[in-house]
Amino acid sequence: MSKIIRIGTRDSELALWQATTVQQKLEALGYDTTLVPTKSMGDQVLDKPLYELGVTGIFTKTLDVALLKGDIDIAVHSMKDVPTQLPKGIVQAAVLERAITHDILVHKGSSFLESDQPATIATGSLRRKAQWLNKYPNHKVVDLRGNVNTRLLKLIENDWQGAIFAQAGLERIKLLPKDAVQLDWMIPAPAQGAMLVVAKQEDDFAKEALGNLNHPETELATTIEREFLRTLEGGCTAPIGALALIKDKMVYFEGVVFSLDGKQKIDIKKEVKLSDAIGLGKTCAAEVLQKGGDKLMQEIRNENSTVH
Repeated sequence: MSKIIRIGTRDSELALWQATTVQQKLEALGYDTTLVPTKSMGDQVLDKPLYELGVTGIFTKTLDVALLKGDIDIAVHSMKDVPTQLPKGIVQAAVLERAITHDILVHKGSSFLESDQPATIATGSLRRKAQWLNKYPNHKVVDLRGNVNTRLLKLIENDWQGAIFAQAGLERIKLLPKDAVQLDWMIPAPAQGAMLVVAKQEDDFAKEALGNLNHPETELATTIEREFLRTLEGGCTAPIGALALIKDKMVYFEGVVFSLDGKQKIDIKKEVKLSDAIGLGKTCAAEVLQKGGDKLMQEIRNENSTVH
């Protein structure tokens, strides 16, 4: 165990919390570790919406490069930020047990939700924006970028009624307001609430160490969701939600794709035996594409290409 495992992470409070969690788990197993924080391009360019930057893996690329160059041994990510296709030479080494998957609304008084009055809600996610507009078509959704702390601050500084966050992120760094509204009708991003640790393909030492941290049930659920996303060709350029729940040897899957304005929606719900779960994400995505999803995805691609 003499080798020190260098853990690469973004330098935001949430990313450091996640990396420290992995560090503590590895050290409890007797491994020596050190944290190596870096800034990602996604943390540096904050004046443009994510989809306009057009870079897949904008939060992971810097760490991918550091990993392949040998500056770090493993990297810890929010799994929903990781492209479904990992770079050549990098492998998924552990998926940690998932936290809560819900999105939440942080607000300055939620009475507007019960009325017809127009409101302004902030989010940097196309998926959250489309689902919000689908439910509240008279609301305005504005772009919101930055790490969790920055986004909470921007909400205070602007005259918006609320902003949408992942519940897990705010809970992890103890910033979840008591009156936050859980959006149980909003389908989360594929792999939301899960943490992924990657390593180099040829690094058997790191892979063996991380194998101890893997949570098989979360790994299966997130694999199904990310398969759904990859088959639809989502990335962060389309409003796609997916959630697989595993209970009593059954898998309950719900997936959805929206038009960018939230007006069109194609969804799917399926339940299968756990033993039949392999390929479920792909099957569900194929059904969505047949139900008009292929046309919708093409429209989204066309709209996105006019932005770049």
